[in-house]
Amino acid sequence: MLFPVLSLSAVPSRLRTPLLWLRRHLFSSGPQTVLTLLLMVLMWNIGNKLLHWGILDAVWYTTDPDVCRVAAGACWAVIVEKHRPILFGLYPYDEHWRLVLAMGIWFLALGLSLMPRFWYSRILLPLWIAAVIGIAILMFGGLFGLSYVPSSEWGGLPLTILLFSGTVVIGMPVSVLLALGRRSPLPFLRGLSVVFIEGLRGVPLITILFVAVNVFPLFLPAGMEINKLLRIIIGIALFFACYQAEVIRGGLQSVPRGQYEAAMALNLNYWHTTTKIILPQALRICLPAMTNHIIAAMKNTSFVIIIGLFDILTATSSVMQDPLWRRYYIETYIFISAIYLLFGFLLSRYALWVEKRIDASRNPETYHG
Repeated sequence: MLFPVLSLSAVPSRLRTPLLWLRRHLFSSGPQTVLTLLLMVLMWNIGNKLLHWGILDAVWYTTDPDVCRVAAGACWAVIVEKHRPILFGLYPYDEHWRLVLAMGIWFLALGLSLMPRFWYSRILLPLWIAAVIGIAILMFGGLFGLSYVPSSEWGGLPLTILLFSGTVVIGMPVSVLLALGRRSPLPFLRGLSVVFIEGLRGVPLITILFVAVNVFPLFLPAGMEINKLLRIIIGIALFFACYQAEVIRGGLQSVPRGQYEAAMALNLNYWHTTTKIILPQALRICLPAMTNHIIAAMKNTSFVIIIGLFDILTATSSVMQDPLWRRYYIETYIFISAIYLLFGFLLSRYALWVEKRIDASRNPETYHG
């Protein structure tokens, strides 16, 4: 040891475990102690500079870009000045309240759906039907005195949420069907599932978006048109479903063979065996991997920039074309990164909570909250 360490018997019991961890992982030898101290000094210097740049010397509010130009820290005033076009894109400025209300309805419905007391409630279906209708009326307009806004003018955070929600809502059921189809004893169904999964996994998402926007309409009858945004959502959802299907297939393969044999002994048919016994266990096994793909689906919404939709990332890039505020692009992208990080963190924490809750139903004595 480079430095003497006090006997742990003299340390209060509540501090012994952290000190043991530090001693074992950071100060177990002379070279490791030196390396730890050097890294601590480096982190202190970096943290100190970030503290001054991001908080102490930052400009939090001003309408004059020249104030930021002479400041030593970050210019968070650009977020205050440009938050509307960043968050709402091309949507008419005077109608932004409709998007705020629509997102409020979405978050309320989602929050209720994630609460265990509502998981098996009959209120969820009518709740989401009413929520979808209300959101559609607010965003499209054309009723109750609201001006009509075509989907081509939607943008910002509401569009990102819409793309993500549509991807997961459509993609998850399709992924389950594809996973079951790939394990089907019927050769035709199994082969069709394999071709579909491997075909879409073998091409980039950009290609699928290009086909959905430019190629698919060529095969429609004359005079028939499908909304561009709907085509994009379906394309992203199918791409997501193919990757998620492989994750679920891995979960299905992990279920012990004895579970199938027990279901056969009880004379359960295929669908009862699958939906009541096999699939719940498979989804529990692959829940962490499924969460990773769901978070990735949130980030994949930024690909819509190539087909002219203004999601929150594209809207930010467009806003940064303003010559007065262009130099403060770092602050705006930090803001957008924080939004993506928040969504990803909440999704991962909720998935972890669900996993612990499922474990608690099997081993109640191990559950602590």
